[in-house]
Amino acid sequence: MSVLVGIVMGSESDMPVMEQAGLVLDRFGVGFEIEAMSAHRKPARVAEYASNAADRGLKVVIAGAGLAAHLPGVVAAHTPLPVIGVPLLNDALGGADALYSCVQMPPGVPVATVAIGGAKNAAVLATQILATADDALAQKLRDYKKELAEGLKL
Repeated sequence: MSVLVGIVMGSESDMPVMEQAGLVLDRFGVGFEIEAMSAHRKPARVAEYASNAADRGLKVVIAGAGLAAHLPGVVAAHTPLPVIGVPLLNDALGGADALYSCVQMPPGVPVATVAIGGAKNAAVLATQILATADDALAQKLRDYKKELAEGLKL
């Protein structure tokens, strides 16, 4: 299975939320990689990762971050790929700061943003993006939507 989605987060402590995205991608048969990297403590690593993501075959990046939540924006600044931001809950401001950091990007550097802690939806959105060029994946999404309508959970 080709790795098509990169999942990054600012800290290992974010893993319990962000690995939920991986579970959803597994459900759809979408290959992914997952790694913690801080926009503040390892900015060169983030720039390298994002700059090379498309060349390595990634098609979408999901970036989760709490507190100042700069990781999604920094990733978006360094890649032409779609970036989906997952603002993470924190004790200081309940994740509102992370949400604002993800959605208030300057023109030309978009970050699609899901709800606070919405890693599962980020994975569904990444799958929908990929499915625009993959009929089999599109069918899996249609089946999934049918399951949702029937009251089954993800």
